[in-house]
Parts: sequence; structure tokens; C-alpha cells
Amino acid sequence: MHDPPDESPIDPPNRHGMVASDDPNGQVNDGSFWGTDYVRRMRTQLGEDACRKLAIFELPEGFLLSVVVPVFNESGTVTSVVDRLRATGLPMQIILIDDGSKDGTLEAMSTLKQDADVIVIAHEKNRGKGAAIRSGFEQASGDIVVIQDADREYDPSDFRYLLQPLIAGEADVAYGTRYGHYDRQLSPWWHQTVNGLITLLASIAIGIRLSDVETCYKMVPRKHLLKIMPDLQECRFGIEIELTARLARLGLRFTERPIRYQHRWYDEGKKIGWRDGVGALWCIVKYGVLRR
Repeated sequence: MHDPPDESPIDPPNRHGMVASDDPNGQVNDGSFWGTDYVRRMRTQLGEDACRKLAIFELPEGFLLSVVVPVFNESGTVTSVVDRLRATGLPMQIILIDDGSKDGTLEAMSTLKQDADVIVIAHEKNRGKGAAIRSGFEQASGDIVVIQDADREYDPSDFRYLLQPLIAGEADVAYGTRYGHYDRQLSPWWHQTVNGLITLLASIAIGIRLSDVETCYKMVPRKHLLKIMPDLQECRFGIEIELTARLARLGLRFTERPIRYQHRWYDEGKKIGWRDGVGALWCIVKYGVLRR
């Protein structure tokens, strides 16, 4: 005889990704949305296949995710991005790198400086996104590292879909793709066309077929990053190509997962321009063809 399945209702996670009913006293247990009891109950009530599709899984004991957030002139959004990161309920180290902002961003970040889960780094001068990411990598201590922009174009609740294949041992690197699926805001045709061309050329030169090489969401176990960090050179947006090429040279298994994306315009603060597109083409030659 088997015990009957637990018929208790499925309590929805609260805004921090936690479930009140996981505690017999009705108190919220830290990280319960990722805990063993919650996951087992979901598997009983929903089934293994549904849980896999919904990315419901347990985190390893002591797991920590390092989130590297390069920031430049984002005083209006940086604190709300931190709130969105915390709302995932993931055990997290948030590394904020101010890259010489002139709009009060560093002052806004300083209000978070005393928080135990936040590290604040300041560049005296603007050095570029790549330089900020590299500074963040140096401070990362988590099991897995991911990059998060500070402009609210990307939704951190998608982290669970990127984490899933890495935790399950099904892949070594997970990229979030903004294209090739239907649950997304449509980007301007020129934006998607240019991105598609760069991605195609990068795929040919580097040797792995990607659909979105310029995506912000690149999630990598820190043990792999440590192997390439001394060689990283790019200071601007070329870091996207260089990072991909160097990881691919390690022979790692890549996977892509669909993510949501809310495109913003230049009058809203978008910073990448046509010069960065030209720079990306050079990086494809430099790191893909010439293998520098």
C-alpha cells in the first residue's frame, strides 16, 4: 500500500518566491520556494514532467548565485533591479559596479552598501561594460555567476530556467535567448536583423550555433570563469563575443533557454550604438577566426 498523495492546496509563492505553508506555524522559511519540501509537494501534485517544464527543482545545499550588475547612469532603475533580484528568492550575492556614472547612480547604490547580500564597486571613470563585468567577476564567490543589466529590460525571474540545466548537469553554460519563441515583446526590425547577423557570424567563427550571442543573460559556473578570467580583455560590449569564444574553446556544453525582454529606446537611456556593432564584428574576427 502506498500513502495517498498530499491533497493540500498549492500555496502560491509570495513576492520573495517563498511559500507560507512550508512552515507548520505559518511562518515563511527563507528560500522555501527552492526547498526540498516544496519541490517534493509540487512533484506529487503536478508530476515530474510538469515540474520540469515549470523549472521547479531543488537547489544544492549551500548554493549561492553571484549576479554581476554593470551600471552606468541608471539612477532611476538600479535599486528597483535589486528588488527584482531579491524577489526571486534565490540565495544571492549581488555585485553592483558603477562605471563612472554622472547622474547620481553611485549615491543610489550607496544606500545598499550595508546590505549583507550586496557588494558595491565604483570605477572613477567610465571604462565600459566589459570592464565593469570583469571587475564584478573578480568579486564573485558564488557557485554560478550570471550577468544582469540595470535597466529593467531583462526579468530575473527567468533565472530559474537558466539554472535548471546547470543544476541538473545537462549543460555547462546557459544563455537566455530573446528570439526564437513567442512570449516576448517584438524588437524593431533593424535591431533584430543586426543582432541576427552578428549572431550568425559569431556562430560560424566560434563554432557553436547560437540564436542570441549579444544576450545579457549569460550564466556560467564560476569554476569555468576562473579558467578564462586572466585572459579577458574587452572593455566595451565586445565582452559578449570574447566571453562566448573563450568559453567555447574550453569545450563546454552550451544551452539556450527562452527569456522575456522589454526593449527600451535611446531616449530612455539605451547605450549600445552602431560603433559597438562594428566592434562586435572585429571581435568575431579577433576571437573567433584568429583565436586571440
